[in-house]
Amino acid sequence: MAIEIERKFLVLNDSYKIDCFRKNYISQGYICSASGRTVRIRIKNDKGYITIKGGSSGSGLSRYEWEKEIPRTEAEALMKLCEPGMIEKFRYEVKAGKHIFEVDEFLGENEGLIIAEVELESEDEAFEKPAWLGKEVTGDRRYYNSMLTKNPFTTWTVKD
Repeated sequence: MAIEIERKFLVLNDSYKIDCFRKNYISQGYICSASGRTVRIRIKNDKGYITIKGGSSGSGLSRYEWEKEIPRTEAEALMKLCEPGMIEKFRYEVKAGKHIFEVDEFLGENEGLIIAEVELESEDEAFEKPAWLGKEVTGDRRYYNSMLTKNPFTTWTVKD
């Protein structure tokens, strides 16, 4: 099982689209979204994926992650077993320095929310911060996709 180390940020504007080299449509749901572990089903374009994640570290920067590609038809069937609430988003991939940021522009009940994530080799790894990068929200559970299925962004009364 691999350890995923990532930092999350709000996005200030849509200038990241200028440097985007790939854009994908993603839909996903959760078979399990219990605290400390999630089982996610994702459809990304024509491919399906199942992902299991463990609980986050105290800093919220790292957690165990296992992912396997599965046929899209199987992912579609598994989506029917998911808990209520789905995530729909466009993901933009943007290179900044030696890193690739994944910028998620949420749709549906989470419309208006745009989050950038960068995966790192270590929790203290330095990385270039693009001008469109806003407030860091790493470790803020409200911004976890599994939480956004239960408490969508459009229902928040206080937004950062």
